[in-house]
Amino acid sequence: MMRGNMNNMMKQMQKMQKQMAKAQEELKEEIVEGTAGGGVVVVKANGHKEVVEVNIKEEAVDPDDIEMLQDLVLAAINDALAKVDELTNKRLGQFTKGLNIPGMF
Repeated sequence: MMRGNMNNMMKQMQKMQKQMAKAQEELKEEIVEGTAGGGVVVVKANGHKEVVEVNIKEEAVDPDDIEMLQDLVLAAINDALAKVDELTNKRLGQFTKGLNIPGMF
C-alpha cells in the first residue's frame, strides 16, 4: 500500500515539473512594459528578465542633463523587472501553492 502511494506521488511530482517547465518557457513569450517620467522612457522585457526594447521620447533627451535620462532609463528597467517578478509569481505560484519547499520562489 505504501509503495503505491509513493509511486503515485512521484508521478504527480513529475507531471507538476513538466507543467512548471512549460509555464517557465511560456514566460519568455510574455512581454511587460516598464515606464518612467510619465512614459517618456519605456522599457519592454520578456518573462525571462531580458530587456527586448527601449524607447526614449525626444523630450527626455537634454544634453545638459544626461544624469536625469540615465535615472529615467534605470527606473523604467527596474519597473519592468518588478512586473516580470509579479508575472512569474502569478504564473508559477500555482505550482507551489500549499507547498513549503525551501528555495522555491
